Amino acid sequence: MFASGVVKLTSRCPAWWGLTALAYHFETQCLPTPAAWFAHHLPVWLHKLSVVATFLIEIAVPPLFFAPVRRLRLAAFYSQVLLQVLIIITGNYNFFNLLTLVLTTALLDDQHLGAEPGHGRHKKMPTSWLKALLAALSLLLELAVCGLLAYGTVHYFGLEVYWQQRTIHSRTNFTFHQFSQWLQTVTLPTVWLGAASLTWELLTALWRWTQVRGWLRKLSAAVPLSVLGVATVALFVTSLVPYSYVEPGTHGRLWTGAHRLFGTVERLQLASSYGLFRRMTGLGGRPEVVLEGSYDGHHWTEVEFMYKPGNVSRPPPVVVPHQPRLDWQMWFAALGPHAHSPWFTSLVLRLLQGKEPVIRLVQNEAARYPFHKQPPTFMRAQRYKYWFSQPGEQGRWWRRQWVEEFFPPVSLGDPMLETLLRQFGLQDKSPPRARSSSSALAQALCWVRTRLSSLEAPTLLWGLLAAVAAIRVMQALLAPRPPRSFLPARGETHRPAPKKDSRAACEQATPPPDGCSSSSRTPRRKK
Repeated sequence: MFASGVVKLTSRCPAWWGLTALAYHFETQCLPTPAAWFAHHLPVWLHKLSVVATFLIEIAVPPLFFAPVRRLRLAAFYSQVLLQVLIIITGNYNFFNLLTLVLTTALLDDQHLGAEPGHGRHKKMPTSWLKALLAALSLLLELAVCGLLAYGTVHYFGLEVYWQQRTIHSRTNFTFHQFSQWLQTVTLPTVWLGAASLTWELLTALWRWTQVRGWLRKLSAAVPLSVLGVATVALFVTSLVPYSYVEPGTHGRLWTGAHRLFGTVERLQLASSYGLFRRMTGLGGRPEVVLEGSYDGHHWTEVEFMYKPGNVSRPPPVVVPHQPRLDWQMWFAALGPHAHSPWFTSLVLRLLQGKEPVIRLVQNEAARYPFHKQPPTFMRAQRYKYWFSQPGEQGRWWRRQWVEEFFPPVSLGDPMLETLLRQFGLQDKSPPRARSSSSALAQALCWVRTRLSSLEAPTLLWGLLAAVAAIRVMQALLAPRPPRSFLPARGETHRPAPKKDSRAACEQATPPPDGCSSSSRTPRRKK
């Protein structure tokens, strides 16, 4: 998260520095949602204030992940949740935000989740002066951090409230040089902060291991502890090299052993540099590639994709957590010439050949594909600029303008198409050997695929998630519950029963067999 916020400023993108990035982001992102249309038409001052909040959450808050005060970590957690939920609502970023939310749950503890026994709604006051002192210091630290974040946000982004206009004005009050100097100061300490946190966790795990009783259990616990500890330290050291890319000075001062370790495993891609939306694209309009097919070369029909913008009257879809890879790649292809996306030439070839697996990537239902009966003779692609429609335009979500030809008209056997395929190494090779499908598993998978092929991927995924949720609810409802007589009364605490002879206790708890009363028993002679 820290690197994602830093690269937005180190890129010197005028949209981020001018706090106007969200004025373009909602309509130019890969796959917007219907909520993105409404977010796009929010006031400009709110867009700017949202950019300020983004910088605050991505740059200033992540160091609080390692804060020693619990409530600061919880505040950092909920700020990340707020950002990720807003991104999910306004953009289809598949499972990316869901994975981020899962990672941030490491900031929670059992007490906050209600899983730790003995923590009711009313907490007891600290009984010792040491606990009272620690509580007071924690409160002072919380107030100091909150005050510092508030002051820094107001000072460095020039926040001014205009009550009559009911707006909040904001602007960037620091230069690129000042930000670079600040980044050079804090990047290396964040590395040491992470190292200190990891060291503390390792020592805590080692201390818990020393409390294990029995040499056999201690030996069995030492093996996973050693493996996980070594792997964790190795991954942490490896990740420091790509993390240091955000600041060149820190990259040069990094431990040489980290560079050697990263160079050894770099081909495995265990760690890499990270930065989301480094520069805003589509400042002059959202570029979109529209495929067209024809039988005679004169009358052209547009090919509508399932998820990406095309028809200006169709609302943006909600596809999370599905990842429609082809629609995403079409967004990247529109940012440059078709030569920068060699796969696009192969897409045109397969559509000209009428390959059903490729057609199903474009449209899941064959009837929606305009050339489902017969493949087109010619295909071409046009580049358009798309913008969200204005609030007063009824029945339209987009408006567009033709820009240029993206891919020239080609047909099967066209010399230009053959040249491009040869240049990119995409010529048809010998057909692959047919695989045997005689196994029961292969036949079962084919049967399942046939039955589910009519469902769109988002519907299938949400159906599976709903089924899992329903099963968990039914398990919770049908789970056996302890009798009410065994539940302690409110306010009572569990007190250990006095030790008795186990045989006598069992005799008292076990009812007499054959319906005989206890008084009819012959008393046992004591030894």
